[in-house]
Amino acid sequence: MASYAWVLEVRTGYEEEYKRRHDEIWPEMDAALRASGINSYHIFRHGLTLFGYFETDDLDATISALADDPVNKRWSEFMGPIMKIDIDSSTNFPFLLPKQWSLNK
Repeated sequence: MASYAWVLEVRTGYEEEYKRRHDEIWPEMDAALRASGINSYHIFRHGLTLFGYFETDDLDATISALADDPVNKRWSEFMGPIMKIDIDSSTNFPFLLPKQWSLNK
């Protein structure tokens, strides 16, 4: 399973709201992420910086599935006002960080 990561930002004053929304993530959004091929997904916060880590076997299929999913579109519109999101225009997905090193079993 390949792993990927992104860095985004929560807007000042919305830190607790961001956490609350994810604590109450819509069941249909959870299902959309799983249906897109994401096996594991974690988001961490340091100050205003958000670090997302996820695993999928087929990144292109995952990006395509989420791009076409109406639930993901609604979630993005719901979260957009409280975040600063930098999108890669070539993928219409957040910029993914280049892997520098990994330790595997």
